[in-house]
Amino acid sequence: MITRMSSLFLRTLREDPADAEVPSHKLLVRAGYVRRVAPGGYSWLPLGLRVLRNVEQIVREEMDAIGAQEIQFPALLPKEPYEATNRWTEYGPNLFRLKDRKNADFLLAPTHEEMFTLMVKGEYSSYKDYPVTLYQIQNKFRDEARPRAGILRGREFLMKDSYSFDLTDEGLSESYRAHRDAYIKIFDRLGLDYVIVAATSGAMGGSASEEFLAVAETGEDTFVRSSESGFAANVEAVVTPAPPAQSVEDKPAAVVHDTPDTPTIASLVDVVNKLDLGRTFTAADTLKNVLVKTRLPGAKDWEFLGIGLPGDREVDEKRLEAALEPAEVVLLTETDFRNNPHLVKGYIGPKALLANGVKYLVDPRVVTGTAWVTGADQDGKHVVDLVCGRDFTPDGTIDVAEVRAGDPSPDGKGVLEAARGIEIGHIFQLGRKYADAFKLDALGADSKPVRITMGSYGVGVSRLVAVLAEQNFDERGLVWPRNVAPYDVHLVVAGKDETLLAGGEKLAAELHEQGLNVVLDDRKASPGVKFADAELVGVPTILVVGRGLANGVVEIKDRRTGDREEIPVETAVEHLVKVVRG
Repeated sequence: MITRMSSLFLRTLREDPADAEVPSHKLLVRAGYVRRVAPGGYSWLPLGLRVLRNVEQIVREEMDAIGAQEIQFPALLPKEPYEATNRWTEYGPNLFRLKDRKNADFLLAPTHEEMFTLMVKGEYSSYKDYPVTLYQIQNKFRDEARPRAGILRGREFLMKDSYSFDLTDEGLSESYRAHRDAYIKIFDRLGLDYVIVAATSGAMGGSASEEFLAVAETGEDTFVRSSESGFAANVEAVVTPAPPAQSVEDKPAAVVHDTPDTPTIASLVDVVNKLDLGRTFTAADTLKNVLVKTRLPGAKDWEFLGIGLPGDREVDEKRLEAALEPAEVVLLTETDFRNNPHLVKGYIGPKALLANGVKYLVDPRVVTGTAWVTGADQDGKHVVDLVCGRDFTPDGTIDVAEVRAGDPSPDGKGVLEAARGIEIGHIFQLGRKYADAFKLDALGADSKPVRITMGSYGVGVSRLVAVLAEQNFDERGLVWPRNVAPYDVHLVVAGKDETLLAGGEKLAAELHEQGLNVVLDDRKASPGVKFADAELVGVPTILVVGRGLANGVVEIKDRRTGDREEIPVETAVEHLVKVVRG
């Protein structure tokens, strides 16, 4: 196929869009692949759609290879199935809800677990029908609070979601492994730098869960991996190893001290060390008590929650949200403190929380026998040597403190190293959450019902385009992997001479006859403009028909390496076919 730049619906930009923060956003807009319609909403232009379809086809081929069968659901769905699983409420403000002219409730689907479950229930009834895996590639909708980074985090996005249905847990494990292997093949074919990490299931439910993260400094997800083993996890899924409990008998008595003007942990440590208590204190010896309030979806009232953690740690917002999901969580306001005088801001301790019915959860490191410097529930006072299990007993643990590079690996091997990534795939062993909600059973060989167990597996297809851009660019523009590039060859006619244009047209036609997709820059523009656009657009092979044509040669440039080569025009087509097809 030959596409002529003179008629291609394309306008490249020399300046970055004002709202762009990450390379993929800047370059996909500048190169004319996408255009913003609204916050979190983008149109795909011809070049962008070609790349999107190429990525989609790779995903489809690997799903078909494991025996998954493609179907298609509507994106506009009725409320009732999501009410049955409580996700109409649990999704909270992330769900697009709307009413039709008859005042019936609908939603724009964020995922389709309910619909897949109901579809299988309606079609299959015997154990002989199983196992089965179904998938679709379809637009999804989530009302992101902070849509950003172009198509990396939008309100509408193209996603492949598949679902396995098995008779046994062992069958589910096999389906899960098949999807895991398929995802590895997909991301390997795309040439991505990625890691597989343990993850949380969140609103999806289920047990085993892994994320595939593309390594990128601009990624929103922080993950950690061990320096000495294969352990890797999203920070939300890291389980902090709890130290062994200690004796409470050998600990000194708790003593309240005056500690005025200690608004920070650092100032508190400084003041306590000046008390000359016979030992040196650090921030890790203090117990920081953070107050938040939570509210379950659909509930009207907020509930206070106290979180105790070592003072050298901060609460990680993502870990906190994951730990309390589906509840909404916010920090207390000044009004909350005024209305609750037992909460002495800056000097809150465990005792006042527990005495006033505030649920109090602590970091796993706060174990029985550990002694802490913490608030004395009096203005300007802290207590030293408040011992867990002797002076206070928390209601439980919550693992929400920041995970830092250098922390011990949860598997006991080495220390953690931190990096950032972009989620490109997520696989879940859902189990029977949705099968239970809709009573999805198969009649077994013994004529008794067998409850089906499910898996859910997602790939962000449109996000993959942005991720590929994040990992494949240089100072001049995009540099697409060959198997997803919009064209095989970008042919630049470097001059306005009719002889050059005729030579370019002839080469383009011959390449087309060999089955290559060619974009021909036949515009009446300067060579500098054409070269700049070719490098910005990012087709991996650039063919230049210029002054050398008079001497029977053309130039081939490898966009990825920058290597240039002059070859005879009569062998150019054969040479390019070998380059493109390997």
